[in-house]
Amino acid sequence: MRSAFRFRHLLSLLIIVLGAFLLLFPTKVRPVAWTPPPAPSLTSGVYADNQRLKGVERVGPADIEGPEALLLEDNVLITGLHDGRLIRTSLDGKDTKVLADTGGRPLGLARHPNGLLVIADGVKGLLSLDAQGRLIPLTTSAGGVPFGFTDDVAIDKSGHYAYFSDASSRWGYGKDGEAIIEHGGDGRLLRYDFQTGKTTVLLDTLEFANGVTLGPDDSFVLVNETGAYRIIRFWLSGPNAGTHDVFIDNLPGLPDNLAFNGRDRFWVALYAPRNALLDATAQHPFVRKMIVRALTVLPKPVEKRAFALGLDLDGKVIANLQDASTGNYSPITTVREYGDWLYLGSLKAKNMARLPLNTALQK
Repeated sequence: MRSAFRFRHLLSLLIIVLGAFLLLFPTKVRPVAWTPPPAPSLTSGVYADNQRLKGVERVGPADIEGPEALLLEDNVLITGLHDGRLIRTSLDGKDTKVLADTGGRPLGLARHPNGLLVIADGVKGLLSLDAQGRLIPLTTSAGGVPFGFTDDVAIDKSGHYAYFSDASSRWGYGKDGEAIIEHGGDGRLLRYDFQTGKTTVLLDTLEFANGVTLGPDDSFVLVNETGAYRIIRFWLSGPNAGTHDVFIDNLPGLPDNLAFNGRDRFWVALYAPRNALLDATAQHPFVRKMIVRALTVLPKPVEKRAFALGLDLDGKVIANLQDASTGNYSPITTVREYGDWLYLGSLKAKNMARLPLNTALQK
């Protein structure tokens, strides 16, 4: 009898402590109510589950962490790592060279026509690396607001502008979960002028502005809104110049980096499928704040699924690539088409991967 009483007492105490923690533990996250569209099916339709990414070939060295951004030049890969290093490596990983150490987190890479390597660094802002290996800061703020999370970059053919994203001016690198749960709309699409050194805000109030890429003839630029499951198009020329619209909406996962093959296809990496709990609580900021508190001690409920999509020039899905099997290559955060291959990068994996392009595009 006494043991049972003690157990009930301890259980009651535990429930009180847990309730107090979920209700009162300090957090800087201020969730905003919103209404996401119903998530598309992963069992049928255009996003139906498949194993197109099963058995991808691992490339490059196998002892690196987080090869997020990818450039392929003369059959060597250039990528940025979790520890701040930029490396150039052969496909077999046997010949690897450190190009620089930003001291931050290189997340996006683009080559300027003059040879400069331009880096979107989540901590340091927009940087460039010259032929002598010197890191040159380009810009760290726009409109009086410092960048919180510089994410991806694309450069136009003339080399006049770099288009890049500040995922969240409020939350820094490593706080992507907090930023997405908060849904505060503090992401921006930006443009850096190499001639004047001026940085212009093209779009603000974006929900975690992530991947960036330019379209055909640099007529528009695309930017991912990870927290809103969509891709926004900002027109740079033509009758719609200066305006924006939705390129594709209601994606089945969290869009990360974007890439254009220069002709007829875009590739978007999906970090993970959408989370039903987060969608269900989107209109309930108080509950989402409790979820944030719980996630300080519990693992994030992120499904480990390899996921990437190919889109045509109108935003129609033309390739659906997935693999939810054990040991898959995930999370995929970068997809780049080079020659006969589709190359994959990851914020957390220990190497890079690739898939034959004809496999990716097969019907």
